[in-house]
Amino acid sequence: MIGAIIGDIAGSRFEWNNHKSTDFELFAYPDRPTDDSVMTLAVAKAILETDKDYDLLPSAFTHSMQLLGRRYPRAGYGGRFFQWIYLEKPRPYNSYGNGSAMRVSPCGFAADSLEDAIALARMSAAVTHNHPEGIRGAEAVAASIYLLRQGCSKRELRQYIRSNYYRLDFTLDEIRPVYTFDVTCQGSVPQAIQAFLESQHFEDAVRKAISIGGDSDTIAAIAGALAEACYGVPEELREEAAGYLDGYQRDIYLAFEEKYGSCLPVGAAAGADLL
Repeated sequence: MIGAIIGDIAGSRFEWNNHKSTDFELFAYPDRPTDDSVMTLAVAKAILETDKDYDLLPSAFTHSMQLLGRRYPRAGYGGRFFQWIYLEKPRPYNSYGNGSAMRVSPCGFAADSLEDAIALARMSAAVTHNHPEGIRGAEAVAASIYLLRQGCSKRELRQYIRSNYYRLDFTLDEIRPVYTFDVTCQGSVPQAIQAFLESQHFEDAVRKAISIGGDSDTIAAIAGALAEACYGVPEELREEAAGYLDGYQRDIYLAFEEKYGSCLPVGAAAGADLL
């Protein structure tokens, strides 16, 4: 989960000021955790509080997202989601925005099986993003995280995503000159996955994700979550990112780490298997 938070923080200052290069200081003013981090923590909180009870999770996801959304109202939410945060009887609004994918990483890290990862992702998305593309984006990210934790190679992951979710028929170098801001799942999740697939190590994945431009914090959050599942996260980056979180946020992060761990994944060596 911390991989998503690192990607979000590092990409936050480039969301509206894209930087089409991997050459930049990873953390710098005015970096901050945005809605990507806040809602990732909300998903983690719901999983922790329900112990992944499928009967309780839908309402827990709703409650946790509203709770943290109201606690951090200036995190940078989309307009419809911001309205949803304050509804007394919130309902999904058929969104296919990438919000479902940016927040889903705890589902991949907490899952006990591929089926569990997909089910958790679907539930976490459906409280707001119940459009098929919104569901698909969340599933693709959570499934990728689970598979990478089990030692899936990049070649195998590419084939899985192509067979079940997205074509991945481009390289970053091909799209970088022309890629623009796109907050849909179908217009940003494949790009984030490709950034991970082309990476050599954790930080490289985050840098490559930011380098294509677009919705930089969200693309980097997704790529960072996948990179964490594959490579692990260097301790110095973990500590620096945690320093951007307040006490309430750190408590959720640490509780999730304690229960579901973030040790070096089985698939850490898969980083050498590029494409």
